[in-house]
Amino acid sequence: MKLTKAKISKRTVESLQVDKDTVFWDSELIGFGVRAYPAGSRYYVVQTRAGGRAGKRVTIGRHGVITAAEARRRAILIISRIKSGERPLQARLPVDSPTVEELAHHWLEEYVDVRCKPKTRQMYRLMAEKHLLPALGKEKTLSIDRARVTELHHSLRATPIMANQVVNVLSRIWKYAEHQGKLPEGSNPCRRVAKFRNRQRERFLSEAEFRRLGRILFEAEACGQISPYAVTAIRLLLLTGCRKSEILTLKWDEVDLVAKELNLSDSKTGCRTIPLSQEAADVLAGLPRVEGNPHVIPGKIEGEPVRNLNGSWNIIRKLAGLDDVRIHDIRHSFASRALALGESLPVIGKLLGHTQVETTTRYAHLAQDSVREAAVRISDSIAVDILKEYRSVDRLV
Repeated sequence: MKLTKAKISKRTVESLQVDKDTVFWDSELIGFGVRAYPAGSRYYVVQTRAGGRAGKRVTIGRHGVITAAEARRRAILIISRIKSGERPLQARLPVDSPTVEELAHHWLEEYVDVRCKPKTRQMYRLMAEKHLLPALGKEKTLSIDRARVTELHHSLRATPIMANQVVNVLSRIWKYAEHQGKLPEGSNPCRRVAKFRNRQRERFLSEAEFRRLGRILFEAEACGQISPYAVTAIRLLLLTGCRKSEILTLKWDEVDLVAKELNLSDSKTGCRTIPLSQEAADVLAGLPRVEGNPHVIPGKIEGEPVRNLNGSWNIIRKLAGLDDVRIHDIRHSFASRALALGESLPVIGKLLGHTQVETTTRYAHLAQDSVREAAVRISDSIAVDILKEYRSVDRLV
């Protein structure tokens, strides 16, 4: 369809209304057009003849990512190169783009299954198959705009963290497709989608709660309420600050009681060494090994580790009056106690196995609290010498 009354501009492109995918051709520059989709997305295209044969249609870019004026300049350059027998500088994907489902399967099979760890692969597949593909799977990728992604994001508002993750997965799929040349660069509709605020839950055990938890662990172990292996797992979490997955998958050949360290071959952040205190080493030394099972915390299935601690932890936290404490809060409490003892954020990040400083900075406000408490203690100590004695003298006078 030709725009007979006006050339392609920002105003004319944004005023286009279509019921189906339609290409509008510019009234001045032959071969320059804009493809409009019912969902609202717009893509600038160019097509011209060379050597008596019609050339392939080339996508220049997405409206909003590039302006109409910039698209026109690129179109002139591409037409010039095609007519001179050269390849376009920025040959893009044909406008008949693949579906979201096709690109998702490419990403899962070619990237996720090859580069990601099992749990990450499982998480990505779950989000794609449960949320993303049912909503967008059959739609053509270039017909999807930011408004459509925002609509999907809003439909998952009851689970805001999941909603944010689904958009992140779609963005990863898109970026991979752009990198592979299956989509034009700059076409990602997930950019600038407003995410739900992630209000991180912070719960740290106090000294009294640590003591109460320790007592309950001894009592539960003595009366057989939970497995001694579950008790050991919780104690190791408390004494090392490790991730739950690191303790549950720990193998005896990764434990060095002489050097007092754990040498993890494959943690969330790769290989890492975790130093052990004498108390943590004693906990491990007193744990019986199960013949034929290489895991420190063996499960009921022969040769396999315990799959989770949820049942045991629910019993323990109820007995200890810590109903609002999750297992992961133990790790936060380890960091909190380290800060209270004066350890720096870089050291704590190293202990927790963080690869990025930003991950550890969530504890920065605790460091400020520790500094404030130290300042008060120091000031109170000096005040005894410079204020209190003389104030008592003033009152006597």
